[in-house]
Amino acid sequence: MRSAAMRDEPRVTDAEARRIAFAAFVGTALEWYDYFLYGTAASIVFNRLYFVSGDPVVATLAAFASFAVGFVARPIGAVIFGHVGDRRGRRASLIITVTMIGVVTALIGLLPDFAAIGVAAPILLTLLRVFQGIAVGGEWGGAVTLAVEHAPPERRGRYAALPQVGSPIGTLLSSGAFALVSLLPADAFDSWGWRLPFLAAIPLLFVALYLRRRIEESPLFTELLQQQERSSSPVVEVLRRSFGRVLVGLSASLLGVGGFYLLTTFAISYGTETLHLPRSLMLGATLVAAVVEIAILLAFGRLAERWGPGNVCVVGGVASALVAFPVFWLIDTKNPALVVLAITAGVACLSVPYAVAGSLLTELFPPQLRYSGVSIAFNLGGVVSGFVPFAATAVLAASGKQSWSVALLLVGLSVLTALGGAIGERLRIEDDVSAA
Repeated sequence: MRSAAMRDEPRVTDAEARRIAFAAFVGTALEWYDYFLYGTAASIVFNRLYFVSGDPVVATLAAFASFAVGFVARPIGAVIFGHVGDRRGRRASLIITVTMIGVVTALIGLLPDFAAIGVAAPILLTLLRVFQGIAVGGEWGGAVTLAVEHAPPERRGRYAALPQVGSPIGTLLSSGAFALVSLLPADAFDSWGWRLPFLAAIPLLFVALYLRRRIEESPLFTELLQQQERSSSPVVEVLRRSFGRVLVGLSASLLGVGGFYLLTTFAISYGTETLHLPRSLMLGATLVAAVVEIAILLAFGRLAERWGPGNVCVVGGVASALVAFPVFWLIDTKNPALVVLAITAGVACLSVPYAVAGSLLTELFPPQLRYSGVSIAFNLGGVVSGFVPFAATAVLAASGKQSWSVALLLVGLSVLTALGGAIGERLRIEDDVSAA
């Protein structure tokens, strides 16, 4: 799978690699902030103000279904922006994605609710979520590709992990914003308070655009351009030549995305709607977990350089499976300290495979197909992951609100991710041997 260009990639300095990785991280953090806002709002706002129903469970399922639609749209974005990134350049694609998601998020903040425009409200909200998903579908693959291709090969683990830190930063920003507006009186929160975090996307967009426009194009892509080694149809080639590797990348990505939404988006809904815990407690727990996740991502990104990213992925999958049931046992105690501990411990474990997803997936595909391959694999995993809160709500209802059913779902995601990591590491080693 590795081409001559991949065996002799242009080297850059550590200082340049850090600068590019940091810029990719900041842009990614702002995009995840926009994207995660929807997940939080689906748990505490959209189920009441947009998907109006006499049955709270039905309303929550409808809100989570609209949440999942964004994940279904992500492979479309992966195809579109993967093609742009592999044909026209990584930088150009990333500027488009950050602009698109910022504008769409602001429009959500301006959208009238069900009481104002009736059934048009949930329809338009879902449509905007689709556009959010398309934009994010092209974001992550481009960010990690750019970071990896600017990094010295022996330090790719740490630089590939830096864009991943954008996820917990996005969580901190989105959950923190909702925690602040949740302090408003209930009427004020429902009428205009919840909209403020979405409208903040506009000034954040200008920050992201400033940073993205300062990023240089990948030196590897520039070399491919000069040597005319670009693929005319990168998406078609990925699906024709590397579909097995797409499935491996999909599997390895499940826990870091799906498990995260299980312990944040679903857990917020479970804690507030089923256990009747304070909304501030559940949002606070996600904030604490996000802080711990930052340290986990940075630490295990570096360990991937020594152990191999696939092996680290296996460790994270096994650890997450082992803590799945204890996490929900602790949440069910309703003890605030134990609830925070449970969410934090669970997110810490599933963050281990997420830390190495960038370095693992980028090594599965050759440079001329890398943006497309990484984006398609990760976002197909995102399709499955996007339905995790919906599936968790459904199995919880089917089991008579017994949390063991949700814990079992988390175990399944953990096992699949560990399997993907093991196969991915074997493929990585085989590629290194064949490239030598």
